[in-house]
Amino acid sequence: MTTTLDAGTEAPASSRSGVIPVFIGLMTAMLLASLSQTIFATALPTIVGELDGVDHMLWVTTAYILASTIMIPVYGKLGDLIGRKGLFISAIAIFIAGSIVGGLAGTMPMLIAARAIQGLGGGGLMILAQAIIADIVPARERGKYMGIMGAAFAVSSVAGPLLGGWFTEGIGWRWGLWINIPLGALAIVMAAAFLHPAPQERAKPRLDIAGMALLAIASTAIVLVTSFGGRTYDWGSVQIIGLVVIAVAAAVAFVLVERRAAEPVMPLHLFGSRTFNLTTVAGMLTGVGLFGVIGYMPTYLQMVASVDATEAGLLTAPMMLTMLVTSTVTGFIVSRTGRYKWYPVIGSVIIAGALYLLSSLEFDTALWVTVSYLALLGLGLGLSMQTIVLMVQNAFPLRIVGTATAANNYFRQVGASLGTAVVGSMFTTRLLDLLEERLPAGALASGGGTNALTPASVAELPDQVHDVIVGAYNDALTPAFLVMMPLAIVGAVLLLFVKEIPLRTTLAKDAVAESAEIDGETAVYLEPHADDAAEAQAPTGAPVRG
Repeated sequence: MTTTLDAGTEAPASSRSGVIPVFIGLMTAMLLASLSQTIFATALPTIVGELDGVDHMLWVTTAYILASTIMIPVYGKLGDLIGRKGLFISAIAIFIAGSIVGGLAGTMPMLIAARAIQGLGGGGLMILAQAIIADIVPARERGKYMGIMGAAFAVSSVAGPLLGGWFTEGIGWRWGLWINIPLGALAIVMAAAFLHPAPQERAKPRLDIAGMALLAIASTAIVLVTSFGGRTYDWGSVQIIGLVVIAVAAAVAFVLVERRAAEPVMPLHLFGSRTFNLTTVAGMLTGVGLFGVIGYMPTYLQMVASVDATEAGLLTAPMMLTMLVTSTVTGFIVSRTGRYKWYPVIGSVIIAGALYLLSSLEFDTALWVTVSYLALLGLGLGLSMQTIVLMVQNAFPLRIVGTATAANNYFRQVGASLGTAVVGSMFTTRLLDLLEERLPAGALASGGGTNALTPASVAELPDQVHDVIVGAYNDALTPAFLVMMPLAIVGAVLLLFVKEIPLRTTLAKDAVAESAEIDGETAVYLEPHADDAAEAQAPTGAPVRG
């Protein structure tokens, strides 16, 4: 099959039989990336207790998210410049290397370093998978594939905690890392065998090294502020203020560099699109809620509900089941009808309601109530996440779809980093304060203190001490959900202002708005849909092509 492109050129468009094998390889890679973010959720209490590092607990998750966040724009831009196949395989290989280091880790610092290496590769898995599917499937048909990708994330989010719990109670938590080796090898084989991009003439890439470095510095400083602020250092301390100054300075320098870069890692003209701006902010707020809950709810269930790691994983399954069904059904409906705007709006409202309900949990709340609230959260996420990515991809030409998708995912991951760091910081700070306040002096001295608490050790404590610790875990975590609720409401309001552009039915490369310079004057390439091009406005007297 061929699809006619702009300028009279043609490019191959895969038939369904050709898309399926590629899609299987992409799904395997996405499975790797999403498993890595959830498989430690149920194992984390045991890991930090075994490695004597409760006070470093948040970094096991934050290190991965931070590293992957930094790499997302890099992979997106490089994919547009040099092609995605080799880059995709390289990202998987780096991810496998990090898994090997983590499997051999004997200390918390080594485990955290391994998670950072995993993130350097993992940052390319999801973004390249989303960009590759955009290369071979038109936007109108892409909804169902994006829906299934969202469902894959949901499946792995269920499988991750379950596998983490099963490994922890059986052959050991390190198998949560070893399992990535055969899965990664399978993903590499599938990509090498079935991913055959059309050959393209490409100029020698001019890498935006300065932009990449400044983006990494700004991202790291932001996460360090949220991780250390109010816990390791006072908010008004020299260290925190210094990090804020570094983040602001790096961000300003980044903008200046991107204005002059030949191939900017995050082109500033992306921010000229109302669709991009609104969906990016809404996606970032969604990331805060999602990872704030996924990262710490299994730990909460083990400690507060006194269930083992496997049971904690099972109790999160309804959340991912509703997300799986909703994401898949929404994707097929979008492909069938071409309408998509209201799904993420409704989803954000549902997310806000679920976060409010989760904030009302008590340590003696019935488990079925907690599970119902989690299922409601999954419903909202299924309506929102992949639809937002589709909206971004439909707003830009195919030649920069990787960069645009990466930029959107970057800010969502920033939200994930902030959500994980803020919730983790609030949780651990408040937990340690409550334990110190409520426990009698020396109550945990024989067990190694608060840093060595595990679900098993807590279950063996006398009832009086056990109840204090359980109550502290509940009172430390649930207020964080209430803090995140307004963010979801803001996301819903922003999405109301997104203009619904008809989904493209071809792989035309110049089908949507893009700013450019012609004869020294600003021109705007208008979208082919005459009624939907209002978002791209040319200055008075400027030439307009479209």
